[in-house]
Amino acid sequence: MSRIPLSVPSEHSTSLEGSAQRDTQRAGREFLFAFYAALRALKLYPLENKAVQNAVDELNAAARRVLAVEEGISLRYVGELCFLNDLRLRIDLGSYATFGGVARALARHGVGQVEAGPEATPADWVAVLSLLTADADPFEPYARIVERLKRSHVRSIALGSAAEAIDPAREPDHAVESAKRTYAYTVAVARETMTGARMGKSIGMRRVKRAVQSIVDQVLNNETSIVGMTTLRDYDEYTFAHSVNVCIFSIALGKKLGLEKVQLYELGLGALLHDIGKVRMPLEVINKTSKLDEAEWAMIREHPTEGLLALFELRGTSELPLRAMLMAYEHHMKIDLTGYPRCLKPRGSFLFSRIVA
Repeated sequence: MSRIPLSVPSEHSTSLEGSAQRDTQRAGREFLFAFYAALRALKLYPLENKAVQNAVDELNAAARRVLAVEEGISLRYVGELCFLNDLRLRIDLGSYATFGGVARALARHGVGQVEAGPEATPADWVAVLSLLTADADPFEPYARIVERLKRSHVRSIALGSAAEAIDPAREPDHAVESAKRTYAYTVAVARETMTGARMGKSIGMRRVKRAVQSIVDQVLNNETSIVGMTTLRDYDEYTFAHSVNVCIFSIALGKKLGLEKVQLYELGLGALLHDIGKVRMPLEVINKTSKLDEAEWAMIREHPTEGLLALFELRGTSELPLRAMLMAYEHHMKIDLTGYPRCLKPRGSFLFSRIVA
């Protein structure tokens, strides 16, 4: 198997991080401007009008530009502030009307957050924008717009309540509660994934990816809170919590090394799944509390190879998780290759595998 090299940013890490934030800032502002333009077009013209179609196409293109630098889109208003994926978007005199126009359109319906995934289509955006430009319910605006959205065909765009749109930098209590929810959710996803894999079910990668994205966001914005969750002890959940803890510590270490957000996501995905090969081991061996005999130990040493094979069987997904496969295979090799699986030829291990180890 060929290695996927990845160098660690050193003196360039600060400039890389700054460049990534500038890219997100630019893409976020373009998305917000396109969102506002599409709202105005739908208010002024019928859906069939060319101006509306052009505005929606530009909104979809702007969303794609955000997704080129981010894993998803979360546009959130907190008071007078606007955030894109926890990055505060800058407001200047030339953009003040746009920021305010979008804020008012959302506030009329009690909406404080718009989330979109890569599956969002122009038709999805039209449906959501049409709901936002419609008259708001005078008594329960947010409940009614959410109800209408659920009845539509849209599944890739979600609306969040203005009451729940909180600035994590200003709400330390919220940070802890958010970390608890993220941790519990990720443990549940790990349990569901590994239990399902043991039973021969396909892995629901969408939920796994969403969980890892949440961990990355927590580490980037509230590292102390999410790392604090790793001290919790629930021995009934030990196997699954261990995978989540490795995921958290790996992302935190990757952050210290200067990895960019997309790299942290790839690292976290592999870290969460690094022990997936153990689902192919007998439960009585995995859960044994006494010392393993030689046959059992030989079986355990096969779990990295089994993990690689389990992830290879995910080839039905949109892309093969090559880096996750390497992490599953190499995380017990040790730096001097005296671990397992044993290597027949000299080789260097993948950076992400060393972090997970």
